[in-house]
Amino acid sequence: MAKIRITVVKQEGSCAAGHKAGQEFLYEGKLPSGLCPSAWHSLFPYLRVLQFGGNFPWEREGMAQIACPDPKNPVVFRLERLKE
Repeated sequence: MAKIRITVVKQEGSCAAGHKAGQEFLYEGKLPSGLCPSAWHSLFPYLRVLQFGGNFPWEREGMAQIACPDPKNPVVFRLERLKE
């Protein structure tokens, strides 16, 4: 099972969870400590695809960019499958 690095690449407005650009988290099969649960809900399906070797045709191999569900204070996350 691959590990996935989650990086905050952009944050606008006021994030209720306090996320800022440059923050990193490591996904190893469970919710990383400090990651917003609402954002987690959006990220999880993409994490699972990457975790098991899948890709998305609109993204670079092993990567995805996903926004949290708050339209007034969006946070954009980059997911990157790490080499083992």
